[in-house]
Amino acid sequence: MVQVAPFFLVLSLALGAHSFSVEKCNLTGNWTNDLGSNMTILAVDEKGNFAGLYNTSVADHPNKIQQSPLVGFLHLTNPIDQPTFGFTVNWTFSDSTMAFVGQCFVDRCGKETLETTWLLWEEVPSHRDTWKAT
Repeated sequence: MVQVAPFFLVLSLALGAHSFSVEKCNLTGNWTNDLGSNMTILAVDEKGNFAGLYNTSVADHPNKIQQSPLVGFLHLTNPIDQPTFGFTVNWTFSDSTMAFVGQCFVDRCGKETLETTWLLWEEVPSHRDTWKAT
């Protein structure tokens, strides 16, 4: 049985705190987490699709860490001021893929925060080895 331990990841908007209240959470922009990893989310289209880049500062891999592409979807049901979202990172420096899901929150001061959980799947040599893939 594969056990998955949820990891709580908080990302804060790297563009600085807003001086006014934000009505809706906006994923577009540069985000940095408490471990120093960062991502850039490009424009979210009218269907909620988005793309971007992720650069992890935490990896247990012998290859040089490289910026990696991400693709995702923002839930757009109206009226959603603090929407849920998900995205996948295709690591360019390893044989693994990571999926994130979470929600974007806006506090009373207008600060936007992403709260997420993730799952990493690493390539394994056979079906028998899937227990060690996560």
